[in-house]
Amino acid sequence: MSDAALDTAAPDSAAPVPAEIASRLPDLIALAQEDSSPKRRALLRELTDCFFGAPERTEAETALYGAVLSDLTDAMETAVRAELAERFCRSPDAPRQLIRRLANDEAEAVATPVLSASPVLTEADLIAVIRSRGQGHMRAVSRRAEVSEAVSDAIVERGDDETLGVLLGNQGACLSRAASEAAVERARVNPALHEVTVERASLPPDLLNDMYFAVEARLRQRILEQNARLDPALLESALAAGRARVATDDGALPPDYAESLAYVEELRAANQLTPQMLARFLRSGGRTAFLIALSQLADIDFHTARQIVERRELDALAVVCKAADLDRALFLTYAVVLLNTDGDAMGKARAYAGLYNDLTREAALRTLRFWRARKAMQAA
Repeated sequence: MSDAALDTAAPDSAAPVPAEIASRLPDLIALAQEDSSPKRRALLRELTDCFFGAPERTEAETALYGAVLSDLTDAMETAVRAELAERFCRSPDAPRQLIRRLANDEAEAVATPVLSASPVLTEADLIAVIRSRGQGHMRAVSRRAEVSEAVSDAIVERGDDETLGVLLGNQGACLSRAASEAAVERARVNPALHEVTVERASLPPDLLNDMYFAVEARLRQRILEQNARLDPALLESALAAGRARVATDDGALPPDYAESLAYVEELRAANQLTPQMLARFLRSGGRTAFLIALSQLADIDFHTARQIVERRELDALAVVCKAADLDRALFLTYAVVLLNTDGDAMGKARAYAGLYNDLTREAALRTLRFWRARKAMQAA
């Protein structure tokens, strides 16, 4: 670094040089001009010590420190830059020029401490890094104590699934509605994101319930528990948000749908469409009629009912039966018939009986309301 570089480092040429630097200016200039890495490293550390040792600094002095330190940092190896980043990453009055330089460092070991913690970086600074650097830099930003919606939007847009998982796991990160919807769409098809998505406290309830059929039984239970605790007023707003989304294409109806629907409607008109009749449909192979009757009994769409039955989602079937206030014996009957190809159908069905007993009707009804939202969207 030349004398001229030191003279012009501050934004104001008339600004005074810090006393700590001025007293040793000849020595510092000489060190700055050295090609020796150890000597330049010594200068970097001495300037850092001077910065943190000063009882107070003017804005111009802080800028001068930043300019000199940034210039020296460019010539230092990664380990030294990383050390500097660790020292400055939590300082609220760290030189902005230096912090931005470290945040944009290509080496993740250098950028990570600053991106994760520095209070000096602005929202615009963080978004600029997200736009220009790689996944490691984005993960560091995703770990900040607070992440704004705008920054989260940029991460969801550019981050891979590992980065998305870090962001979703950070309860201090704010996600917009659009970012939350995009995150859930990706999470549904990636088991590695299931738990962190379901455990996200601020995830909109309708999006949480979109995860139900994608996740394992343990996480489904967590969804049911959160539904049980959901404030009724929030439930209504969550349902409204869900209805505003476009329903996905669930595929074609089965060939015997029209015929089965007519038969079910005849039974309903004659007051013969009972829960026991549904069991007869299953035993006789009337799968489509059973699905239509189940969807009508629970007031859910046909495709949701078909998904429950074809995938043998017994925990979801328990939700439907509990919401319809059917007794445990009928639930077990349905479960055993659906599992009739398994060697231990009764044993497996009984294993779900505990879930049926523990599930409250209130939680089942609230969960069913989210499933019914799909029916409302399809009818719109």
